[in-house]
Amino acid sequence: VQLQAYGGGLVQPGGSVRLSCAASGSIFSINLMGWYRQAPGKPRELVATITIGGNTVYAPSMKGRFTISRDNAKNTVNLQMNSLKPEDTAVYLCIATIQESPSASNRPYWGQGTLVTVSS
Repeated sequence: VQLQAYGGGLVQPGGSVRLSCAASGSIFSINLMGWYRQAPGKPRELVATITIGGNTVYAPSMKGRFTISRDNAKNTVNLQMNSLKPEDTAVYLCIATIQESPSASNRPYWGQGTLVTVSS
């Protein structure tokens, strides 16, 4: 199983960017999908998660600015980020809890991360 994230880059303060992450490989089902981020010198923090049923959780500082969504048919999770601030600069990592077969347990898998830099 692999998670491939893409969509990061340089964006101006107040701007928007959309991240996507696609899971591939031996996948029976994906329960939870989500995003974390890690800024230089800071611990990894939750951005948002979404269950297979569409229930979402957001970090308080991102609620209202960020929107997480998923396409279960394509095994992808997206993060639309609006009203970006310099403090949103970080490597954004996707995560998914994946069941590889009907008899397997859910396991967490991490993507490689994509850098978002918010700067003028």
